[in-house]
Amino acid sequence: MKEAESLSSQTPKPHILIIDDEARMVDFIKLGLDYEGFEVEAAFDGKTGLKMALDHLPDLIILDLMLPGMDGFEVCQHLRQTQDVPIIMLTARDELNDRVHGLDLGADDYLTKPFEFKELAARIRAVMRRKSTSQPGTTQSDSKVLTLYDLRLDSGLREVRRGEQVIELSQREFDLLKLLMSHPNQAMTREIILDNVWGYDFNGDYNVIEVYIRYLRQKLGRPNLIYTVRGVGYVMRSKPKEDDKIKESRHD
Repeated sequence: MKEAESLSSQTPKPHILIIDDEARMVDFIKLGLDYEGFEVEAAFDGKTGLKMALDHLPDLIILDLMLPGMDGFEVCQHLRQTQDVPIIMLTARDELNDRVHGLDLGADDYLTKPFEFKELAARIRAVMRRKSTSQPGTTQSDSKVLTLYDLRLDSGLREVRRGEQVIELSQREFDLLKLLMSHPNQAMTREIILDNVWGYDFNGDYNVIEVYIRYLRQKLGRPNLIYTVRGVGYVMRSKPKEDDKIKESRHD
């Protein structure tokens, strides 16, 4: 367990709730977390897990997708109505749509079974570190306002406007847009995006980024400001390309 690097040192005895109907999986995870000094409890179905989460307020939840009764998506959706607890979803299915749906509902990470404990440990470190640094008042950029062309992003209000129109974004979409707007006209590699927005990598699987870039382009509308840099990543330009302006004028 050397790779875990004393996870529990981040906070005194963090409390982790495991919600998974596979007893062997629960025992496997619990053994590793117990060794690291965490307080661990488990639930074996969605309804029980949701009740325990609401009653005990854990520091992090490890949530299986395929649960009897209430599945992981439903549990995550209910939790996000009242709590901002970090959630790592587990699943035996490696489907992109499942990952994106889980992240859209508010999950912080998504891990496909089977996995080694050191990989789960790395995800726990990343999620807890990201949560601890994203609390209000922890950075000097909370009230920072970014403007680019006709786009305005207010970090303090967590608000994005294009012209006079307010654009509703998920937390992940907002963080991705903020990263791109903070580095105008600078190509951001997929690795940099994963590290800054997700806090980890998907072992070379960049499909999730592509999906969220598509979400942003659709929500921000035209003219387009987010461009693909082939073989590198993405760049946000301070003004649209001339051909995009022409397309926009023709559309109008």
